[in-house]
Amino acid sequence: MRAISYTVKQAFSQIVRNKNMSTASVFAITAMMLILGMFFTIMVNVNLMAENAQEQFDTIQVYLAEDVTDQQGIEMTAMIKNIEHVKDAVYLTKDDAMEMMKERWGENAYLLDGLSGNPFPATIEITSDDLQYEQEIAAELDDMEGIEQIKFYQEVIDKILTITGYIEKGALALITVLIIVSIIVVSNTIKLTVHAREKEIQIMKYVGATNWFVRGPFLVEGIIIGFIASVIAAAIVGFAYYKFVDIFAAKFLILFSSGMVPYEFIINNIVIIFVALGVCIGSLGSILSMRRFLHA
Repeated sequence: MRAISYTVKQAFSQIVRNKNMSTASVFAITAMMLILGMFFTIMVNVNLMAENAQEQFDTIQVYLAEDVTDQQGIEMTAMIKNIEHVKDAVYLTKDDAMEMMKERWGENAYLLDGLSGNPFPATIEITSDDLQYEQEIAAELDDMEGIEQIKFYQEVIDKILTITGYIEKGALALITVLIIVSIIVVSNTIKLTVHAREKEIQIMKYVGATNWFVRGPFLVEGIIIGFIASVIAAAIVGFAYYKFVDIFAAKFLILFSSGMVPYEFIINNIVIIFVALGVCIGSLGSILSMRRFLHA
């Protein structure tokens, strides 16, 4: 217990003694985590949009002409089910189409109540065996009477998935660079303390102190710096995302037909990721700064 108490006291003492560089390290890690938090929230929301897009657009939408009756629509649906590569086909009346749109809009469904009449056409939703067959199925439907418009979204989904992939790769590359920079900053901060205590460290080594006994205060110092930065960053990101959701959630739903990732999911994951990352950066920076002096 004495060794632990000594280690923690020395760590706090070193932080206070070298407060300017410690503060700079905290700000450096906080800035890195804020950028990480921004990319994390963007990525999870883009992924949610991509998933919703696949759910909404993985079907071929066949909009029927205004004069097509429900009975004719049901008969057309039965014919479409026999087309090769059609996995399923479902007929939706105009009222069904309206109800589905209200479900998608959730709390904002009341906006549709102000419409004069029902603008949504009767629709046949076709699910294919594979997205690659959608164009082939659509070509089969071209000559069928009573069809007003055919929409399929294979290209849209491919583009969304491609953009999502680029965002993830770009974010990963940037975050990697920022983590390396943060480790270097923490390492340099602790090096200043090590230099100031170089003679003391040498004496401790001469009298038999182990590497870990000497390294302990510096390791704890790095962990404390990383932890403080992670708490600050998590608080800022959490508050910013809470306000963003509060202001823009409804507009986001209307523009993209997709909700935003819940605040609770973001803050729970951000806290875990930031604390783990902050402690790891602080620890690694401390270990690297001591290698020269302990030959470890």
